[in-house]
Amino acid sequence: MKAVLADRAPTVAEREQQPLVAEIAYVRGVLHAFGDGSPPPQPPLHASEFAPAIDSLTRLLGLSTFERHVLLFAAAVELDGDVAALVSALQNGADPRPTFGLALAALPQPHWDALAPLGPLRRWSLIELTPGPTLASRPLRIDERILHFLTGIDALDERLDGVVHAGRSVPLAVSQLRIAEELAATVVTTHAPAVVKIDGEDRDARFGVAQAVAATLARDSLVVRAAALPSQGPELVAVARLISRESLLRGAVPIVEVDEADVDVFLDELHAPLAVVVGDSDVRATLHRSVRVPAPAEARRLWAAALHDETLAGTIEELAQHFRLGAAAIDAVVREQAATGGDAASLRRLCRERARVRLDGLAQRIDPEATWDDLVLPPGHLDLLREIARHVRYRTQVYERWAFGARTSRGLGVTALFSGESGTGKTLAAEVLAAELGLDLYRIDLAATVSKYIGETEKNLRTLFEAAEASGAVLLFDEADALFGKRGEVRDGHDRYANLEIAYLLQRMESYRGLAILTTNLRANVDRAFLRRLRFVVQFPFPDVPQRAEIWRRELRSEAPLDGVDPERNAALNVPGGSIRSIALSAAFAAAEAGTAIKPEHLLHAARIEYAKAERSLTDSEAEALR
Repeated sequence: MKAVLADRAPTVAEREQQPLVAEIAYVRGVLHAFGDGSPPPQPPLHASEFAPAIDSLTRLLGLSTFERHVLLFAAAVELDGDVAALVSALQNGADPRPTFGLALAALPQPHWDALAPLGPLRRWSLIELTPGPTLASRPLRIDERILHFLTGIDALDERLDGVVHAGRSVPLAVSQLRIAEELAATVVTTHAPAVVKIDGEDRDARFGVAQAVAATLARDSLVVRAAALPSQGPELVAVARLISRESLLRGAVPIVEVDEADVDVFLDELHAPLAVVVGDSDVRATLHRSVRVPAPAEARRLWAAALHDETLAGTIEELAQHFRLGAAAIDAVVREQAATGGDAASLRRLCRERARVRLDGLAQRIDPEATWDDLVLPPGHLDLLREIARHVRYRTQVYERWAFGARTSRGLGVTALFSGESGTGKTLAAEVLAAELGLDLYRIDLAATVSKYIGETEKNLRTLFEAAEASGAVLLFDEADALFGKRGEVRDGHDRYANLEIAYLLQRMESYRGLAILTTNLRANVDRAFLRRLRFVVQFPFPDVPQRAEIWRRELRSEAPLDGVDPERNAALNVPGGSIRSIALSAAFAAAEAGTAIKPEHLLHAARIEYAKAERSLTDSEAEALR
């Protein structure tokens, strides 16, 4: 068996270890020569295709010949029992780890400043000094991460667990890749250490751009969680040096993920030729780039490349113009779509869920389920609402492909004012439009958004629009009377700022890429100057008798049992559609409790309750119509 083993060719792993074995044999020879007073051996010449890791470490950290030998000396006692026994014998049976005094006496080209605090051995924590009475008598111990590096084991320093990770792969759009290439080219020409800051609305892509910068420079990525860094002090300095060392050992670019955290002190302690900061932080940077979500034209190409389905061309156009999704989000949606095997409708649903945002305190999301059949309006009003949907659906084609939006970005958003009495269908129409377009509907309570503090209203509106941009949702600003009003003369500072708030709202509505709708019960309260800035104004009329009869027929569900109920007679109630819906629902509950079909007396009871809400009373003719 031994002969067979001796005759076989060494494996790749064994060939990789041969240079280190030769270096340890050299250290052993030096110690033997020191012990018996013979001439020391010559350093090994490595003819192997694998260079020893100690050579790259020497080059990366700037070790002198003696410092290189000290590091090998400390490694040899950990890896070779004969060396450890020989060191122990030379030190009169003491600790098998070599002292600095023994290293100075036995190793060639010695110098005392090898263990200076700012020297490479201690600055990079390559060597640890164990306790001893004097510097020369203190045993030396090699750092475990460095020992692993010398033996070819790629293991992250365990002291960085939870602080550093390798990162994830993030798909990028072509325009975003160009940003990475431009940054990498600029960094190459910057000889001093550089800090690159990458922020922007595409949160996934800004991390991907940082990775692409490193890859373009033929470097790996070492991702640092800023939130996991210790507070300022010696511990932060120690962690920064470990991260610096790890980036050098791996040939990696530190990518610091921040979330409005202050990392300037950490960056000051980080010794790396390049560091990239990703996130929203006011950091001192050499270079700064913001990464935007791909424009609709580029998004179309991303969708087409990911789906590989020509039959979805119309759906792709719709997804690209409605949803502001980056390459990573598009890739995730397509993967989930492929796993579930859904159709175009499920693809739209996945996009809505991916782009959906939380607007707690400022907006309420409404699941749009109403259809055109739920609206009872004059034909001209229905045509106008369909015109609004048409403007939203084809805005990309008209503004971008046909270049109607080339000269200005103002007024490109689709804005509308729905006015009319409460219950005439304004909110229902907004729900129908959202359902028709396959978008989320957010109802914003302007009364909660408007603040008495100067500048706070604009801040709330800015937060609202920036968050909603990603989803392209339909925004319904309910009860706009809270903000709008005739401001013919400015009586005080509050009137002046109210005008500014209205102007800011209209400006954001005009630039919003989706549909923004204002509702008001009193159109007369809206200044004509503001009306001119809205693309559509729809006056919802109070329903006449035939329209009220039609609403009654639709609200009294076909599944519900009816006994003596006549929609034509019910139309005598002079109420809008919203009230009809409430009366029908309340009557249904009363009938359910009684265990009977819905009868006229149930409707009469419900109508009296509804009228009482408005501080009205049924007329004799109305009450008679319900009997």
